[in-house]
Amino acid sequence: MSPTTLPTGLEHGHVTFLGAGPGDPGLLTLRAVEALSTADVLIAEHEVLDVIRTHARQGVSVVPMDTDSSMAPPGTGAPQLTVVDGASTTAAVPTPARDAAHLVMEATRGGRRVVRAVSGDPGLDTYAAEEMLACAAAGVPFEVVPGVAAAVGVPAYAGVPLRDPHGADVRFVDARTASDRCWTEVGASDGTVVVSTTLDSVAAAAGELVSAGRKPDTPLTVTVAGTTTRQRTWTATLGTIAQTLKQAKVLPSPDGGRAVIAVVGERSAAAQRDQLSWFESKPLFGWKVLVPRTKEQAASLSDQLRSYGAVPHEVPTIAVEPPRTPQQMERAVKGLVTGRYEWIAFTSVNAVKAVREKFEEYGLDARAFAGIKVAAVGEQTAKALIAFGVKPDLVPSGEQSAAGLLEDWPPYDPVFDPIDRVFLPRADIATETLVAGLIELGWEVDDVTAYRTVRASPPPAETREAIKGGGFDAVLFTSSSTVRNLVGIAGKPHNVTVIACIGPATAKTAEEHGLRVDVMAPEPSVHRLAEALADFGMKRRAAALESGDPVTRPSERRPGARRRRSTT
Repeated sequence: MSPTTLPTGLEHGHVTFLGAGPGDPGLLTLRAVEALSTADVLIAEHEVLDVIRTHARQGVSVVPMDTDSSMAPPGTGAPQLTVVDGASTTAAVPTPARDAAHLVMEATRGGRRVVRAVSGDPGLDTYAAEEMLACAAAGVPFEVVPGVAAAVGVPAYAGVPLRDPHGADVRFVDARTASDRCWTEVGASDGTVVVSTTLDSVAAAAGELVSAGRKPDTPLTVTVAGTTTRQRTWTATLGTIAQTLKQAKVLPSPDGGRAVIAVVGERSAAAQRDQLSWFESKPLFGWKVLVPRTKEQAASLSDQLRSYGAVPHEVPTIAVEPPRTPQQMERAVKGLVTGRYEWIAFTSVNAVKAVREKFEEYGLDARAFAGIKVAAVGEQTAKALIAFGVKPDLVPSGEQSAAGLLEDWPPYDPVFDPIDRVFLPRADIATETLVAGLIELGWEVDDVTAYRTVRASPPPAETREAIKGGGFDAVLFTSSSTVRNLVGIAGKPHNVTVIACIGPATAKTAEEHGLRVDVMAPEPSVHRLAEALADFGMKRRAAALESGDPVTRPSERRPGARRRRSTT
């Protein structure tokens, strides 16, 4: 039964106990995404909320939990749930385990659908079963949506298989609750042992296994922040892991240590990991890449960068404002309705937005495009039109640019084209390439300023400091204006930052601003630019491995970076 069809009572709603997986949002199941989309309340720890909240509907109430039972006395009640600005949030709730069930059930009052999300899988969560039993006793209906358990998902992302053709046993141990008998049993076996522990306690867990009978030279891998772009894996043996972490300058942490998964066993060893480490060997793994665009403009580019293992950070360098004199735009929109144009060409999402806003101002909708051919440059522009209810008749088959559009644009034919005029809503700084090309093809063009582009406001101080201080591994410049504007609002990127430019003109502007250009796209396309950066990262990684040097990110080469990172 789908969560959307589950019955709810007047007094109590419904609870979904949901496994959020080990950290990668892409590991959420389809059922989990469906349940999140219909939830009224989300209850989870902060790190879990970061994974699930993007799939929740607007207006959902969010209750962050604190699992430190020392922070609140027994009997702490549930908070009052409130909705703030359509997105919902309450203060963090210090919640002892015995009171979490009360919090969940209180949230269901009034027929609300509650998602109680936990890291990994609910079946392996220490307290989820208690909360389910409490719901059952109170007559609150619930369901369980399994998730990927960290003990299984993290080794897969680390390139450490748990089983082999010989079918060795696999045993799972939570070092935080393991008894002496448990250590004795796993120490006496020769199978693979998956240990859930903390970074500060790995050496102690290794010592328990050696004391229980495992050989000190038994191979082991330790993975922290598994399945995320912060993942890091060390390979050692039970006897050498303490020294390995010390040499890596991994120091004790004040909060008691970050959760890790350790895999111990002869057949789970490092030789296989060298060949199977698919995640950490991505060309831009862990790279923090600055994308000087808005989130809307950068959506597909950021997704592409994530596929290479990067962490994109969008910083808008251009803000959009209405034209100073709106009369020209008003006349053109009226001309659309009265049949003045054969074509309308959109070269950006902002152009679609400007026309749509003017339509709404006049009480018009997509039906006003009836009988008019529509052209769009770029995937995002086409998507914006489709969201408006308009399917483009022409999208460049090759390069997504004005030149690419002209390659496919038909010449004016008085026999087949009753009207010879094109409406071109654009920015005030647009080039004349498209206009000149259309005129050459025999068309009349109304080149209309639909919006103005101005320099955006400076980003937050933290982002500016990261740009100037080498906190970013790379920056993608997609035009000369992005170079000028980024330097103007945030300062010049540090010299360790890899500079990638979309073409020669952009590269020239970057060099004029004192930047060293490391990467240039083979053709003027943002996606080819991302590909070129990934190729650069892959070659850089291969060179480090060949020379026997550690694989590091560019930002780790700046002064003081290694010292700060060592406190991980």
